[in-house]
Amino acid sequence: MNDYLISILLGIVEGVTEFLPVSSTAHLRIVEAMLGIDLEDPFWKMYTIVIQLGAILALPVYFGRRIMDFIATFPHGANGDRTIFNHPLSLTMIAFVMTAVPAFLLKRQIGVNLESLALMGWSLLIGGIVMWAVDVMFRNPRVHKMEEMNVARAVWIGLMQTLAAVFPGTSRSMATIAAGQIAGLSRPAALEFSFFLSMPTMVVATGYDLLRAIAPGTRDTSDAAIAAVEMDTHRWIVLAIGFVVSFVVALAVVAWFMRWVRTQGFVPFAIYRIVVGTTLLVLVWRGLI
Repeated sequence: MNDYLISILLGIVEGVTEFLPVSSTAHLRIVEAMLGIDLEDPFWKMYTIVIQLGAILALPVYFGRRIMDFIATFPHGANGDRTIFNHPLSLTMIAFVMTAVPAFLLKRQIGVNLESLALMGWSLLIGGIVMWAVDVMFRNPRVHKMEEMNVARAVWIGLMQTLAAVFPGTSRSMATIAAGQIAGLSRPAALEFSFFLSMPTMVVATGYDLLRAIAPGTRDTSDAAIAAVEMDTHRWIVLAIGFVVSFVVALAVVAWFMRWVRTQGFVPFAIYRIVVGTTLLVLVWRGLI
């Protein structure tokens, strides 16, 4: 298949799956394997990072006004009932730290797990079952918006997001949404906090990987770091197509998903995860992928 078409397809897959609770990492890995892409190729490793950055950009664009409101009311909040410790921006950073520290300490194991399609299949399957159970059991929320959260809930959600880093296929969105619902957040509040937490988490994670890819002095050969990439016009175009497509698609998906959760639950996504996870495990077991 033409590289430009591959870039469009992967950009769509990334944009659709990055913020839905279905795991973009697993979907990209599956599609890349089906297309016969060499996952050891430094360019395609960097390409995956860049299109993730394209998807990330959709969040500050969509939540731009909300972010500006939070900045303008920091640290006391719009109603004057917040502090520097429990303002929504502070809670986002607290949750981020709870994710970042364990993920950094476990980065070597994370790198190994990213190569396992079987592990992704189990993570999709088990995560789907957990998400279904949580969505059915926790239907009486006590917190209806981010402004009502506290430090304990932020710490809990941040720690649970670590599962998505350690077990690819779990999905950052699934982990944070389910953790939020267990902690008493409504579906819209859990989803919004999940999106806000995604911004620093994904920027730091993908930025770190991209730096290793393009800055030779930062490469760490001890953990199979990404090698420097030699770029030409063709590759720049492929990269640009994937970045733009993932951004546009992700922006549309975020807007749709925020509307969806106000009236619908997460069970359809849980069922989808179970089906995809089971299918992937069967394909791996039969040696077809």
